[in-house]
Amino acid sequence: MEKAMFVNETEYQIIKLLGKGKGGYSYLAKNGNHQYVLKQIHHEPCDYYQFGNKIEAELRDYKRLSDIGITMPKMLDVDVEKERILKEYIEGDTVYDMVLQDKITENCLKQVKEMCNLLYPANTNIDYFPTNFVLQEGILYYIDYECNDYMEEWNFENWGIKYWSKTDEFLKYVENNNH
Repeated sequence: MEKAMFVNETEYQIIKLLGKGKGGYSYLAKNGNHQYVLKQIHHEPCDYYQFGNKIEAELRDYKRLSDIGITMPKMLDVDVEKERILKEYIEGDTVYDMVLQDKITENCLKQVKEMCNLLYPANTNIDYFPTNFVLQEGILYYIDYECNDYMEEWNFENWGIKYWSKTDEFLKYVENNNH
């Protein structure tokens, strides 16, 4: 892992890997006393999802979700050439960790359903997998920018909810991914 990465002309010290998703690696990074998330797009194959231009998709999805009013980290900078995105860092537990620790709250479920009430009329789904949500000071943030046109099979009630408690699907994922 690199110790430093640049976004445009600004250098960021890499603190640690936060996670790997379908589209990139997210790192906790710092510049001075401020912490950020630096996402490096990757081009590794994903057998269950098709991508076009990933950096363009991130920008388009961010704008779409911003227009809808989804609570998410601000996009602070984009380096198109290096395929890097700098985001506001939302510190807190992921919903995934909260489910593992039996700490998921009704407040989290209420807030994700409020997001659905904004998304569905806008013909939009987000990736409801619980690693994509962080609770900070009682506010639920969708920390990914991925979104797609609405399809009922991938909405929260039919797909996402399966991973927001210790269901068979959630436990199987944990077992197969050694989190």
